[in-house]
Amino acid sequence: MSALLDVILPVFLVIGFGYLAVWKGFFSDSGVDGLMKFTQNFAIPCLLFQSIATLDLQAGFPAPLLASFYLGAASGFVAGLLGGRLIFGRSWADSVAIGFCGLFSNSVLLGLPITERAFGDGTLQYNYAIIAMHAPFCYLVGVTAMELVRSGDEPLKSLPIKVLRAMFRNALVIGIALGLAVNLTGLPLPGIVADALDLIVRAALPAALFGLGGVLVRYRPEGDMRVILWVCGVSLILHPTVAFGLGTAMKLSVEQLRAAVLTGAMAPGVNSYIFANMYGAARRVAASAVLIATVLSIGTVWIWLLILP
Repeated sequence: MSALLDVILPVFLVIGFGYLAVWKGFFSDSGVDGLMKFTQNFAIPCLLFQSIATLDLQAGFPAPLLASFYLGAASGFVAGLLGGRLIFGRSWADSVAIGFCGLFSNSVLLGLPITERAFGDGTLQYNYAIIAMHAPFCYLVGVTAMELVRSGDEPLKSLPIKVLRAMFRNALVIGIALGLAVNLTGLPLPGIVADALDLIVRAALPAALFGLGGVLVRYRPEGDMRVILWVCGVSLILHPTVAFGLGTAMKLSVEQLRAAVLTGAMAPGVNSYIFANMYGAARRVAASAVLIATVLSIGTVWIWLLILP
């Protein structure tokens, strides 16, 4: 019970404050848009830049850790895709968008604060290793699959350009790429710049959690409940279970196993809806799955915290 009270509920209370403030009209929709633009396009990219720039690259990217998490993510994509197509009879484009919901866990807005509260700030290096590849990997898989099912008989010469364009339009990817460049070159940041980054980074996660609550007001469940529950099961149960099984088999350290499983246990991120909206596919499923899975994850994450060493 202490894990629920001390670790999970404070994070979701901040989300709840944001939801309540927008729902009751104390905080405007345009204010939420501005807040999310600040966090997702500036503050969180600064957080990722700072973390990746100082990450020990030799120790920070162990292959078994990445394999356990990303094979779990891939299983979520396949289960969402095939479930959408074969069980629920959705179009291939809708099925890819449903698969993307099972692929893209909320590794930053939920994964980082929950892991930090559960195990301390010093345990986040493996979370950052996962996050460094998360958006590029997910957009590579999602955009490639969507363009393939939409192409028909058209030539695929432009596919690499479309994939790269989708990836590098994402501010998180840009922040990660710049952080890697600074890390690899050893370029020192001027003290004034580092201090300014610290100020922005401190605001990143609390503001993003509050903004996430405000955004969730828009994602009201409207039909497609069977598909939405399928997405919730894939995201909250299948992905972390695969990561846990593979991580245990590959004998990950306790810290690595926690990072792989907890990050995999997060609800679909807002990027799931952004992807669905970009292609006009399964938008209602993606929007509702973000909301419902986020609420359900209060219980499922608690269970994973009890299971993890």
